[in-house]
Amino acid sequence: MKLKDIKTFVVGNPPPHNGGRYFVFVKLTTDGNVHGVGEAYCVPFHPSIVAQMLEDVFGRYLAGEDPHNIERIWRRVYSSGFTQHSDLTLMGVLSALEMACCDIIGKEAGQPVYNLLGGRVHERLRSYTYIYARPGDKVDVYQDPDLSAERAVELVRQGFTAIKFDPAGPYTAFDGRQLRLPALDLCERFVRQLREAVGSKADLLFGTHGQMTAAGAIRLARRLEPYDPLWFEEPVPPDAPEEMARVARATSIPIAAGERLATKYDFARLLRAGSAAILQMNLGRVGGILEAKKIAAMAEVEHVQIAPHLYCGPVVGAANIQLATCSPNFLIQESIETWQGFHAAILRKPIRWSEGYIIPPTEPGLGVELNEEYIKDFPYKGSQLHLEMGAQPLP
Repeated sequence: MKLKDIKTFVVGNPPPHNGGRYFVFVKLTTDGNVHGVGEAYCVPFHPSIVAQMLEDVFGRYLAGEDPHNIERIWRRVYSSGFTQHSDLTLMGVLSALEMACCDIIGKEAGQPVYNLLGGRVHERLRSYTYIYARPGDKVDVYQDPDLSAERAVELVRQGFTAIKFDPAGPYTAFDGRQLRLPALDLCERFVRQLREAVGSKADLLFGTHGQMTAAGAIRLARRLEPYDPLWFEEPVPPDAPEEMARVARATSIPIAAGERLATKYDFARLLRAGSAAILQMNLGRVGGILEAKKIAAMAEVEHVQIAPHLYCGPVVGAANIQLATCSPNFLIQESIETWQGFHAAILRKPIRWSEGYIIPPTEPGLGVELNEEYIKDFPYKGSQLHLEMGAQPLP
């Protein structure tokens, strides 16, 4: 079996853009006409350039290769251009290509990918969602605790047993920083009102995006502790695991981190520093499915759990589900609400979600297929990136 062809898809995500402004998918086909799909997450270049990167890396390192040779392909791409370092751009590209290879391998074997990585551990996967803005909102749901509390109650009624929110203010290229007292007050009010609204029916996941210094994060954590959040997410920028470890030692709230890291090498530093109790690898960035499985095994040794990150399209979601299903130390999977709307429409068969849980597929490979006829009507025409940070320091 040899890899023969590549096709890329840059898909604009229509409003309200939950999961990002666009998704970058790839489809690889073998000389036996078996195909597999993958998705690259948040590569910091225009998606048309990312599509060219996928084609370039495929042509250099995968064309004519047996897709079973994941380790050999991985090392060649990881070391390409004399780098041998976890470059986030290259790792996003490699993740998508590796994911597609795993899909092909599963289809050839007639097995879900999780059966090739140790077998099914979990019959269903607990999931959580952000409280998302909705069309017609007159206020910013991330700045209005009253509206967020109402939405939290609605989500609990749907079956969610964990809810995430991020009221810590905008994030900029100049973080970390000290939050000002009004921001600290708002964060405390948020978690207090949501706890009062949902009681013990749902865990609260306090999201941030590295906005704070370690000292600032410790100040905030002390305000949040009385309300017992399940986690405090990425409280400091991801480039200093030792600083994150300072926060972890100073609070009783478990620290979750890892969405902006790639490869076992980055995660080993996180584990060695004692920075996080919960690892949030994104399979469209971390280096692919097998790399994520290695990280999960490293975490298992340290009694650290995994909660795969998802703020992208459903192909990464499908890969996350494969990893979660076969990982003993799985905690919870991020969902984008209930996987409906555009996230369902771009697949031939949507991801199954029921009463707060994802039902792992039994189909071979990743268990999803792109609806190519549908997505061709949603080209991305913008110039902005998938996600962007504020370009100026806060006044």
